[in-house]
Amino acid sequence: MSRAGWLSVFVMGLGQFRNRQKGKGFLFLSIQLTYIMVEILTSSLVQGSLQGQPRAWGYGFFMRGIWGFITLGETTGGRFRDNSPVLMIEGLIAILLLSFLVFIWIYNVKDANNTALMYNLTGQRQSSKAYFKEIGESSFAYVVSTPSLILLLFVAIMPIFFAFFIAFTNYDAYHSPPADLIDWVGFANFGKIVNLPGWRTTFVGVASWTIIWATLATFTTFFGGLFLAVLVNNHRIVCKKIWRTIFILPWAIPGMVSLLVFKNFFNQTYGPLNQMLGLNIPWLNDPMLAKVTLIAINFWLGVPYFMMLMTGILTSFDKTIYDAAKVDGANRQQMFWKVTFPILLSQVMPLLIMSFAANFNNFGAVFFLTNGSPRNVAYEYAGHTDILITWIYKMTKDFQMYNMASIMSILIFLIIGGISTWNFMRTDAFKEE
Repeated sequence: MSRAGWLSVFVMGLGQFRNRQKGKGFLFLSIQLTYIMVEILTSSLVQGSLQGQPRAWGYGFFMRGIWGFITLGETTGGRFRDNSPVLMIEGLIAILLLSFLVFIWIYNVKDANNTALMYNLTGQRQSSKAYFKEIGESSFAYVVSTPSLILLLFVAIMPIFFAFFIAFTNYDAYHSPPADLIDWVGFANFGKIVNLPGWRTTFVGVASWTIIWATLATFTTFFGGLFLAVLVNNHRIVCKKIWRTIFILPWAIPGMVSLLVFKNFFNQTYGPLNQMLGLNIPWLNDPMLAKVTLIAINFWLGVPYFMMLMTGILTSFDKTIYDAAKVDGANRQQMFWKVTFPILLSQVMPLLIMSFAANFNNFGAVFFLTNGSPRNVAYEYAGHTDILITWIYKMTKDFQMYNMASIMSILIFLIIGGISTWNFMRTDAFKEE
């Protein structure tokens, strides 16, 4: 490596100064000085040490962040008290900022080294002004999107990291900060799902029902919407606009409102449906009947979306395809299943996969209609109709089992991500792209 590259290893921008690129040198040097000043200004060297303050509280932002992420705190009582989740968040912020600094540092070394080598070969070097102009022209999109990417990193990516790392701690109702500290426990929480009968039974039961629910909720609404779209677009149907308006009304009403209305409508004791029938049917209190009712109501809410989607696709079909099929002797059923359905399925498959993922995490439908009921005594913090996302909600809000809820979130990501990726890669739309 050139001498300019080695200089930039120790002080950012020093190699650029040696290459007579003062603009770039000041830019890299200012970044390094900013980090140093933040560390100094946030330490007790400037603020002053308080009597009885733990030693770690005198560290600067980056040192304290790394210390807090590793230890999750050491002080639980007295005037000063560590808060483990806060220390983890501060540590994640510090690590992300330091990762950005490492990236800039590596780029700074490579830039100084390449510029020096190019000068040795050609005797010419690019000025800082020409460099910034080139960056503005060739990488304008990256420059403009950088603030948004940084904001996304701290608003969206960092909470995901935080939830991920919580799975490796003992953060639960028995370790509740700031009264208590939490500790790293490694993969012990994952072992509970395999080794403890209660957690194993709950996970297998809830995960199985979640997959069944997502599959049935997706395909019933898909084929229901397809049936209505074909029916409404039939040339024998009159007043098509009126029928479309009627069928789309369930989609126009907010889903939460509809679910709360159905919850009262299917109430076993005072629900209008049982009163009209003169029966005492436990629509939402029997485990199997509650699941059937949930799928039926989701059918009511989800069919209009697929109906409108299919209608748009069907009206855009090239009619000459059907003329060719008629010449080949195909009847109406053969034209639908051999021509219409394959083309339609290839176009809606990505949306069908997205619908499956949405139903897999359809919190509102289960929560507002059954709230996971009826109760299952064999489950840990879950009912018969709970899906993984509502189980996670109960574990966090009602029982403060944050570590186990984090594990379930990771498993949901792996399941949904794996299924969606596999299906997307098999679709014609993905292959064409």
